[in-house]
Amino acid sequence: MRKRLTSDTTKAIAAAFRRLDYVKLGLIYCDEGGDAFWKAKRGPCRKLGIKMADVLLGRLKPNGRSLYIGAGVAELPLLAMETMELGRDVTACNLRPKEVRLLNRACAGLPFRVSAQDGGKTAGRFDHLWMVSVLNDPERFPSLAALSYGRANPATFDASRFSRERKIVRSLTDACLRKLKRPGLVTTSVEEIPWIEDWCRRHKVPCSVEEEDYPTALVGDPVCLIRVGTR
Repeated sequence: MRKRLTSDTTKAIAAAFRRLDYVKLGLIYCDEGGDAFWKAKRGPCRKLGIKMADVLLGRLKPNGRSLYIGAGVAELPLLAMETMELGRDVTACNLRPKEVRLLNRACAGLPFRVSAQDGGKTAGRFDHLWMVSVLNDPERFPSLAALSYGRANPATFDASRFSRERKIVRSLTDACLRKLKRPGLVTTSVEEIPWIEDWCRRHKVPCSVEEEDYPTALVGDPVCLIRVGTR
């Protein structure tokens, strides 16, 4: 039977979501239509986040350490679960200072903070890495994302730009995965599996992708779990 979050944790998550400033978040997440976006997404974001937190509650060990790359609104239920239910230490990174301030303000009193830092440059070792829709971010890696999602036009595709983006992604993947203890767990989107498998193949590290994947509210890409250092 799958574990469930306690009522104290779900209430804390609900309170944090109520305190979020969705007007300002709309300006960060959307070029236009931010109000409508968050009106539609805030409920599903919280509910699906709690469901994913339930999944990880049964996978992670108490008192471990997790690294979250690109932690935002969708990750708040996971951060609350890890710290409140399992007593784990979380390093949550986000490169947008404005969003970091909004997240921390809404989560005041909870046992975690989000930091405006590059997750690839954090110190220490972790047994869980959360990296969802980071390696195929269309804003940062437009050519790579176009190819990944099958939207690349072969007549106009810029192979040299893709090559540069691939080099950056491989460097980021290496910076994060080399911090992962083995055996360890990676939570990522289905679209990013090839990058994790590529790193494991190049470093001769066994890995296995769990069969089940899980829906997300914001990015749309289903999330999956990858065991690294074991088959």
